Formats: sequence, C-alpha cells, structure tokens
Amino acid sequence: MGRAVEDYLDHLAVERGLSRNTLTSYGRDLLRYAEWCTDRGITNPGDVRAPDLEDFAVDLRNGGGSRPALSASSAARAVVAVRGFHRFCAEEGLAIDDPARSWRPPSVPQRLPKALAYDSVVGLIAAAATQDPPLGPRDVALFEFLYGTGARISEACGLDIDDIDLQEQTVLVRGKGDKQRRLPLGSHAVAAIDAYLVRGRPGLASRATPALFLNTRGQRLSRQSAWAAMSAAAQRARVESVSPHALRHSFATHLLEGGADVRVVQELLGHASVTTTQVYTRVTVETLREVYAASHPRAR
Repeated sequence: MGRAVEDYLDHLAVERGLSRNTLTSYGRDLLRYAEWCTDRGITNPGDVRAPDLEDFAVDLRNGGGSRPALSASSAARAVVAVRGFHRFCAEEGLAIDDPARSWRPPSVPQRLPKALAYDSVVGLIAAAATQDPPLGPRDVALFEFLYGTGARISEACGLDIDDIDLQEQTVLVRGKGDKQRRLPLGSHAVAAIDAYLVRGRPGLASRATPALFLNTRGQRLSRQSAWAAMSAAAQRARVESVSPHALRHSFATHLLEGGADVRVVQELLGHASVTTTQVYTRVTVETLREVYAASHPRAR
C-alpha cells in the first residue's frame, strides 16, 4: 500500500504537475489512509472494497486512535485524494477494479469569506508602521502588497526582487501549479515596497539572496513568520480575525463593492474558474441584505 501511494504521488508531481502544497496535503491524507488500511490488515490496494471506504469516511469525520477528526472541507479533500489513488491503481494494473468509482466526497457547506472593513486594514498597516526599521518597513510593504494585489501569502513569500517592476507598477507572481500572472501594483504598495527596499531590506539581508521579503536571519520570509508578524500588528491595532488570507478576501470583496467585474477579480486572484470567485459576490449581497434589513421600514 505504501509503495502504491508513493507511485501515485510521483505521478501527481511529474505527470499532473500539482503544486508542492497540494502534494503535501494529498500525501498527508493518503498516509492516514494507508495507516488506516494497515490497522485493518489491508496491505494491498486491490483488497479494498467499497464498504471499507465508507468505514474510512466515518474515521475521517469522527477520528480514531491517534487520528483527529477532520473538518468537512478537509474530509472532502481526503476523499478526493483516495478516489484519485484508487483510479490510478486500477489504471496501472495495481488493482483489478476501482472500489471508489462511485464514492463521492461529502458536501461542504459554503462559508462566506471573512472580509475586513477598510478602516481595519488601514489600522493594521498603521500598527505595522509603528515598528522601527527594518521590520516596520518590511511589514508595511508586505501588508500593502497583500491587500493591494489579493495575492496568496505563498505567492508573496515566493517573490524575488526581479519580480517587482516599480517603474511599470506591476508584479509577476507564481500561483498554484506554478502558473504565472502579472498584477498591477497600486500607488500605496509601490511606495511601501520602495521604502522597504531603501530602509528595511538592507538591514535584513545578511547574505546574497534574490528573495524580496526577508526574515531577521536574512532568509526568505516563511508563511508562518508572515502570519506571526500580522498577528502581532493586529494585536497592536486591536483588529480581530486577521490573517494573510483575510487580506486576500478583503481585496476581492472591496473590489466588487466598488463595482469591479467578477471576471476581472477572477483574473487578479488567479482563480481557474469564475465560479470560485463568485463566492465573493455573496459577501457583497449579504452586506446589502444586512443594511437593508436594518434601514428599510418594510424590511422586517
């Protein structure tokens, strides 16, 4: 079972070109599945039957042994990973048939993204600016970049200096599956990055590196360190529910509230399908509904 899982992950990396983050998530899900099968004496993917998969689904929802219960979205992702694994095994002759062929992931309730009020975004950036250089300029540049472009935190941390064109006010980011897209940079982000390059980055760069955002050791800033910096700024600003992804949500929501076309927002976010972006339109409709309910005499 373990060897088959390794072959499948190699297939996803080489043939399908999945991103490192997706491979890590699938690997974690399939490791749990392989351990679950081994605990039940199933050592070959060809020995798995449909009822076994239903039992595994229960384990995902309720947990078992040292395995914690998963959220609905994480359980759905694990089901997708296992379905793909068994389809691969059947196609490669590692199993006679595919027991997961009719197995469907559980439906996941659609949660509306949590967007920050514009004043909260301004307060967060102002709190970052209270730090002395080099961290103050770095965090201001990072937050302005995330809110100004809607980029993922992994995309921001993966930036090199050469990806930024301050003259043209654009940036080249690498998204999921190493897909590249060029984004416009607003004047606030341009000014903040320019200030960071002058007053922040030189104080962090202890060694030669192309990375734009650096940590205190002169290395490329990690997602965890970026999250910690944002949490600290949010605490100083007394802003709740702040995360790098919250700035991405806020970017999309504020654009749509300002009249941007959903397909333009789709391109800026790097979504493959406009359906993915349309969840943000629900946020703006929900805001309108709340205002209407609170203001109109016939609303209630």
